[in-house]
Formats: sequence, C-alpha cells, structure tokens
Amino acid sequence: MKRDFLNISDLNRDEIFQIIEYAVKLKKGEIKDQTLKGKSIGLIFMKPSTRTRLSFEVGVYQMGGQPIYIQGSSTQMSRGEDIKDTGRVMSRYLDGIVIRTYSHSEVEELSRYFDKPVINALTDYLHPCQILADLQTIYERLGKIEGIKVAFVGDGNNVANTWLIAGGLVGFNVSVATPEGYEPSGKAVYEAFKLSEKSGAEIQITNDPVEAVKEADVVYTDVWVSMGQEGEKEKKELFKGFTVNSDLLSHASKNVIVMHCLPAHKGEEITEDIFEKYSDVIFDEAENRLHAQKALMSLLFK
Repeated sequence: MKRDFLNISDLNRDEIFQIIEYAVKLKKGEIKDQTLKGKSIGLIFMKPSTRTRLSFEVGVYQMGGQPIYIQGSSTQMSRGEDIKDTGRVMSRYLDGIVIRTYSHSEVEELSRYFDKPVINALTDYLHPCQILADLQTIYERLGKIEGIKVAFVGDGNNVANTWLIAGGLVGFNVSVATPEGYEPSGKAVYEAFKLSEKSGAEIQITNDPVEAVKEADVVYTDVWVSMGQEGEKEKKELFKGFTVNSDLLSHASKNVIVMHCLPAHKGEEITEDIFEKYSDVIFDEAENRLHAQKALMSLLFK
C-alpha cells in the first residue's frame, strides 16, 4: 500500500523521531541510502523555489534516483487538463511525485489518482517538509523536542498551520501570535487541539506577540506576505509590533534560538541584527531540508 506525505500528521509520533534520527545520521555521513536507485521522481513546481527544488533534486540524486524537474507552466495542467488525468498519466512513468503548488485540495486529488507516493513540498495550507527539517534542527540544537515551547510570530500561514499540527502530534507546546484577522486556519487549529488531547501539548492562539514568546525555547517567523499574495502589501502596516527583535526576545527563554524558513525580508518580520545573530541556526535549518527529506523518502519508498 502506497504512502503519501501531504500533512505532517500523515506520520505518527514515532515515525517523526525515526526520521529525525535517521536524518542526523545521513548528515554525518554514517549512512548511504540508495532507496531510490533506479527510480524516477517527478518534481512538479507551480511556484518558484530555491531550497525546496535544490534539496529534493540533490536528495533524489544522492539516493540513486533520477529527479525530473517539471515546471508547472510547461505541463498540460496549465492548459486545463484535469488533475486526475495528469495523475493517471504520471502513474505510468514515475515512481513518485514531489509537488509544490498553491491549492492543497489539488494535491489531495493528485494523490488519489497517482498510485505511488506523493510528497507535499508546499501548499497554501501546509508546509510539512519544512517542519520536518525544523524539528531536526531543534533536536540538534536543544537535544530534545518534547516539552519545549515554540512561538510563531507573524502571519498565520501554511508554516504556522503546520507548526500547530506538529506540536499537537509530537507533544510540544506551540503559541502562534498574529494580528487580528490573520490567525491560522481553523481547520489546522482544530486538528492541533484534537491531537493535543492525546499528546498533552499546549496550543495557544493569540494576538499578543509578547504573550506568545514568554519563556519560548524557539521563536520562529516567516515573511508577512507569502508567495502569490504580493497584492496584500498594505497588510504590512497591521504587522508592526510583530517583528522579531531584541525587545521581543527579552521575554523568551534565555537560551532561545530563532528560526526562519527563508527567504527573509529583513527589517520586516525580523531585524537584520537578530537574523545575523542566529544565522548559523537558520542556515543549518536550510541545510536540513536535504537530510530530513532524504530520511522521509527512505521511509515512504521502502
């Protein structure tokens, strides 16, 4: 039976820790994984990308597979071909699909008609591959994940949604602070709270960034205007006070680490001095996209 990775909760808690530990070994060069030897993996990109494209192309190659980059505008999907027809055609050629696109429902439909693993490399709703890499980074830096507090400050976007679900699933506390009207998806919040009933995680949604970062072990931010939403630039005025700076971090744990999924708009969601202070963490986080995704693919394709 095929397995997809569309949501972080498509994995269970034990599998997430298994992926993290395996990714650390891959990073150290202790393991050479050739799970994808002889396999062709389609990389469908409807959105521009730096880290996601590079990490998956390099990762598939290092695992012995053939990455095939497919720009969305070059496919018949851009001319109206049904997603389900595209999925059925690609099932005849490919051994797996990695897709980075806008609509989460389109990825869900693709997974129904493509008979091998589908990996969500980003949708407007979720960004689960990013959070796997982030969890690896936290594990490397703090030595633990369970029981920590992650504070997300900024727009209640796909990254915030995924952090909430991950916290509820794994068992760490998540506090998301956004301006009023920019809270995370209600669907993601509901899933996070349901999962937290079992894990014991504390989930908080607030409009007060100071409240969110109190005693936080990790303070996380992302751009205020996501890709494809550039027409909403006027909303930046509403986000004043949600910049991750030294004043805000004074309320966090004294050993706090700051994370950013990149690209960063310095001077908006994060000040340049704070970005540079934690740049080693942020660029480890970027590198870990490669290792965490290789560990994920090893699990899905074995």
